[in-house]
Amino acid sequence: MIRQVIKGVREWSDFIKFPHTVFALPFGLGAMVVAARENHGWPGIRTFLLILAAMVTARSCAMSFNRIVDQRYDAMNPRTADWQLPAGRIKLSAAITFCAANALAFVFICYWINSLCFLLSPVALFVICFYSFTKRFTHFSHFFLGLSLGIAPVGAWLAVRGTEVTTIELVQMGLLALAVVFWVVGFDVIYALQDYEFDRTHGLKSLVVLLGPERVLDVSFVSHIVMILLLAAFGVLCGFRLGYFGGWVIISCCLFMEHWIARHRSKNWIQTAFFKLNALISTVFFVSTLAEVVFRGGFRLWDPN
Repeated sequence: MIRQVIKGVREWSDFIKFPHTVFALPFGLGAMVVAARENHGWPGIRTFLLILAAMVTARSCAMSFNRIVDQRYDAMNPRTADWQLPAGRIKLSAAITFCAANALAFVFICYWINSLCFLLSPVALFVICFYSFTKRFTHFSHFFLGLSLGIAPVGAWLAVRGTEVTTIELVQMGLLALAVVFWVVGFDVIYALQDYEFDRTHGLKSLVVLLGPERVLDVSFVSHIVMILLLAAFGVLCGFRLGYFGGWVIISCCLFMEHWIARHRSKNWIQTAFFKLNALISTVFFVSTLAEVVFRGGFRLWDPN
């Protein structure tokens, strides 16, 4: 009985790629602590847990929705044919129920956060689910995925500040959201290299299909350069110091390593570049941002006050 439960949990966790939650979550939590400092304190355990629950349920809804609408293609793709839905280990009806339950839970959680988050919750659900259709009609689907993750820090920020958010905060969260968008575009392009032949053969669109595997790596590299610059601008505008920019250097090094792997290693290395390095990037961002808020040490590049 216990083994069956454990096996079921593993199947559902793999179904939504739960470990990949580490990508957007640290950016959301980083935004949370920066927003909370405007309240001269911490967000509180209630707000923290609600933000955490909202991000987990939103992502679970989006990932399960993606698996549902892509089931036909996943069954034909050798790389994905053994995934839970195509292989029949999870039934379509169960996946639809899971997706709907997470969507409803997300809206309910947003209701308990504040009125602004509740009003925006249907918009957020539309954005994160709409991405699943974009490979059918645009080569720029990577940007829609980036937007899906980029709204995470915005949502967390608004969860703390609500309608009290200031103009400078809107600019700060905008810079952070754009940084996440370009970060995702860069690594999703690399990830899409695995499906280049399949997508081209079956009429699915991506920048890899449009530009080819070699040229698209240049787009990915430029996207990550833009991300680095946006993170620097965010740090300056927030008045961050050496702690944050020490993390910024580590993030930059991880991105350059990711591109070295993409250009000089086989496709088998893509999972390393995709998961391990990007998980490290988001974690370093959160740790360095948290360190700034807690300790406020080092030199200040610019005082926003």
